[in-house]
Amino acid sequence: MKNLKNKFILAPLKLGYANGEGVVTEKHLKFYRERSRDLGAVTLEPLYLDPGLREIPKQLGIDSDDKIPGLKKLVDELHRNGAKAIAHLNHPGRMANPKIPGNYFVSATENACENGGAKPVRMDRKMMDAAVDLFVKSAQRAVKAGFDIIELQFGHGYLLAQFLSPLVNNRNDEYNGSFENRIKFPIEVLQAVKNAVEVPVIGRISGDEMVPGGLTLKEMVPFSQQLEKNGIDALHVSAGSSCSTPPWFFQHMFVPKGKTWQLAAEIKAVVSVPVIFVGQINTRDDIQILGDQYEADFIALGRAMVADPDFVSKLNDENSNIRPCLACSEGCLGNIKQGKGLGCVVNPFVNNDMPPLNKTESSQKIAVIGGGLAGMQASIVLKERGFEVTVFEKEKLGGQFNLASLPPKKESLKSIVDYFIAEINRLDITVIYKEATEEDITGGEFDQAVIATGARPVIPPVKGLKKYYWTEFLHNDQLPENETVLIIGGGLIALEVASKLIDANNQVIIIEMLDEVGRGMEMLEKAQTLKKLMQNGVQIYTSHKAVEINGEEVYIENEHKLKTKIEGIDKIIVAAGMKSYIPFHTEPRITTYYVGDASSVGKAENA
Repeated sequence: MKNLKNKFILAPLKLGYANGEGVVTEKHLKFYRERSRDLGAVTLEPLYLDPGLREIPKQLGIDSDDKIPGLKKLVDELHRNGAKAIAHLNHPGRMANPKIPGNYFVSATENACENGGAKPVRMDRKMMDAAVDLFVKSAQRAVKAGFDIIELQFGHGYLLAQFLSPLVNNRNDEYNGSFENRIKFPIEVLQAVKNAVEVPVIGRISGDEMVPGGLTLKEMVPFSQQLEKNGIDALHVSAGSSCSTPPWFFQHMFVPKGKTWQLAAEIKAVVSVPVIFVGQINTRDDIQILGDQYEADFIALGRAMVADPDFVSKLNDENSNIRPCLACSEGCLGNIKQGKGLGCVVNPFVNNDMPPLNKTESSQKIAVIGGGLAGMQASIVLKERGFEVTVFEKEKLGGQFNLASLPPKKESLKSIVDYFIAEINRLDITVIYKEATEEDITGGEFDQAVIATGARPVIPPVKGLKKYYWTEFLHNDQLPENETVLIIGGGLIALEVASKLIDANNQVIIIEMLDEVGRGMEMLEKAQTLKKLMQNGVQIYTSHKAVEINGEEVYIENEHKLKTKIEGIDKIIVAAGMKSYIPFHTEPRITTYYVGDASSVGKAENA
């Protein structure tokens, strides 16, 4: 660990770029090549030890010798950039993906994860020996492939943590009960790997699983000391469990930044080996705090390096703008769950196979109508390519995404708007604050146009619907208190507004035509938002639609045409979807392109 060129390490990020056979692809090479230039070391995504232990279908494997050539090719790429290569070895135990054919499930318990998953087999000694063998053989293959360091996963609710956890481990033998018993098997794995290879070994742990009855710092401090006693070379301190507390595991924007740093500091105080700090580290200020306040030995960067591969090199260049990770999990985790592979809401070049942006030889003038995310991104790319760009924005740069940071715990989303504005200023892009007219664009000043005018709310044909609101209540100065509010629609915007209304002690009723609310939402945000709504007594009617409004009475109807009357409604919100807004057409007079919601209504990543 001491011979890394700097203290920055790429954290293990699931990519989902393999071909289903677990081998390295060109996408892996490109992704890691772009992110290894400025790092001391790169940790590859978790490598499966057995085809029946995959977490995602297109995960990289290290289960057989035929994986070695591809892994060696990837390791060589990292070495050419001066970065050391770390092989992250993880046995998921009961957290193997139940949707992948051929997967099997073993654990320190016969109980499935309470939040979903397959029922595991409680491991006998033979199964435990087989698991140890998987770790050993995988570590040996990693060394053959040229990896410089091994990282063993002792945390995040995976197999070794399942043995450690007093909440999960319900065995009736020498591996359960006391702390000393529960750490035996994880220590056996460490000792076996240390005996099998001569490269440094990092232990990744959850400093706290953030679940009642689970692992806490009280036991992780002595466990860290035991790992050091048994030869661990460094400790990588995270938090959470993939089973019980996924938002902590994924460091979602809904969990507080800095808690994992505090946990790492507590571990650092009682061990002499280096400690790696991790968790929502995505700004210059974060790096400053980790250096000055925590004296971090090493810093692991995950999604910050997805959002901006040049994050580390920009740290020392105050004139550069870091493209921020929003900690939203939408493009990374969300796309992996959909089988698309890791992407990024704020970085359109991740996993999109886009051609290089070549400089143009043209001096054409391009008008961009709309200064939302799509319009700003388009204007920046066009300017960097050499075009003369003018943006027309009738109100405020950021468009409707300025609303995105207003719901509870979503403040981090504002940073992408700030980034785009900073880039527009850096590139000296002209912004005209007015509502563009057809004559402004087609009067001869511009050669091409980009329509980025976004979308507007869909208003359903409800009898008696006269006065209604949309997102006004996201603003604190317009937020009602102690009222009964009915929301027509149950998508992302509806749930965000509902969450805000709850905080002001309002009673909320949601009417959704579909058979579920929050369809298409990122899974962590949806789960946490719905949990909050349920805990606060929000009434949700699915497979219903509003059909008539009469004063304080709202009549709703289900799929069988059965009506229900809801009384005492003070205010009505309509959040029933969006439709593209195109104020005028400029073609065929000039070449015109449509981007973002003006092209097709979608999420921020689509913009």
